[in-house]
Amino acid sequence: MKKVIMFFLIVLAYLILNESSIVINTTINAINIFKTSIFPSLFPFFIISELLINYGFVSFTSKLFKPLMNKIFKINSKCAFILVMSMISGFPSNSKYTKDLYLKGEINELEATKVLMFTHFSNPLFIMGAISTTFLNNKKIGLLILIIHYLSNFIVGFLLRNMIKVDFNNTKINNDIKTSQFAKVLSKAIENAFSTLFLILGTIIVFLIITELFNKYLSLNIYLKGILSGILEMTGGISNISILPISLKEKSTIIGMILSFGGISVHMQVKSIIADTKIKYQPYLIARLIHSSITGILIYILFDFII
Repeated sequence: MKKVIMFFLIVLAYLILNESSIVINTTINAINIFKTSIFPSLFPFFIISELLINYGFVSFTSKLFKPLMNKIFKINSKCAFILVMSMISGFPSNSKYTKDLYLKGEINELEATKVLMFTHFSNPLFIMGAISTTFLNNKKIGLLILIIHYLSNFIVGFLLRNMIKVDFNNTKINNDIKTSQFAKVLSKAIENAFSTLFLILGTIIVFLIITELFNKYLSLNIYLKGILSGILEMTGGISNISILPISLKEKSTIIGMILSFGGISVHMQVKSIIADTKIKYQPYLIARLIHSSITGILIYILFDFII
């Protein structure tokens, strides 16, 4: 396996040197996407989430959503914080919130691995803005994709609730929250946010470059190129799918599936964030494959009834 990876990297290095203009333009495009979309949407939430954890919001959401988390998903009610924040901010923030609670001892490795499976939510602004307005030019389709993307995630959580068994009956909610000085917590939150976001930026740049090089050198038709780019890097893939000469129903179905899978770029971001913990990645991958399948089926079936 090491030899295969080494060979791939050597080929990639040659292509990067040989196609420097593609690399430079792709890097600039990735940075523009990052600074205009990803950074503004995630940076505030990363900071707020760490402040909320420090000032007792985990206990609040744990009490509020305990029946949902315990009975429906069979998991520690403290994971409600991850669920709520992930629905608002979008992936890969779920992996950061999960890691934060894990490192603070609020949840164990099994609970962290389990909650990661069904908190893979795309940023709602991305779906209703970029997908519905820019790519598909249809707000009703954007709303349909948004609802099904979220609903199918909950279905995944319900279907896989017994895949990893955790003892949530003995969950203790800590009402005596020990807080640090606000300035100290804020500075640490900013530092952690920048660290995570630059990790995300680096991953996006690498996979966008690989995608562009693949598209140039692989003799694939426009359909396979669109799907391949979506599997590698979600945003570019969705853009490519949106211009294919296929029906709106087919575009919506494929885009919904890509969104729920996340693309290998997002998977690498998640793996990188949880790399120094005992949180397992494989269940997350299995969940994404199921999530993508359910999303595709539901969009294809419901499209004609709603659109």
